[in-house]
Amino acid sequence: MAEHRNGSASTAEAPSLGELVAAASQNASILIRSEIELAKTELAAEAKKAAVGGGMFGAAGLLGFFGFIFLSFGAVYGLDKTSLDLWACFLIVAGAYLLVAGILVVIGVKSLKKIGPPKRTQRTIKDTVATLKTRGKKQSASA
Repeated sequence: MAEHRNGSASTAEAPSLGELVAAASQNASILIRSEIELAKTELAAEAKKAAVGGGMFGAAGLLGFFGFIFLSFGAVYGLDKTSLDLWACFLIVAGAYLLVAGILVVIGVKSLKKIGPPKRTQRTIKDTVATLKTRGKKQSASA
């Protein structure tokens, strides 16, 4: 028992190691739950922002699509002012679009072939597993 300055023993006992561990575990659990709740709240707010941004991109994409259609018709009718027939003008514009689409496909395929596994993440996971294995071996050897 602990003694006060005047030499008398204290009436309150210090908590046992088990009580301290239980309290620490409970506090850690509360802390983790609070952090998760905070993360949920923050993510919900960010998700709303992302939804608004996504909606704006969708609207811009739709308007851009309509604009592209009208520009295509403008290109066709611009070519029609030459001595070409209207059907030939449509074929020329469609052929140009198919050529651009083919070039974009080739670039996209080359870009996709460059994608690899997340090397840094794989390396850190292997390091973590190795560290945990060696610590487990050290702890079991010292026990």
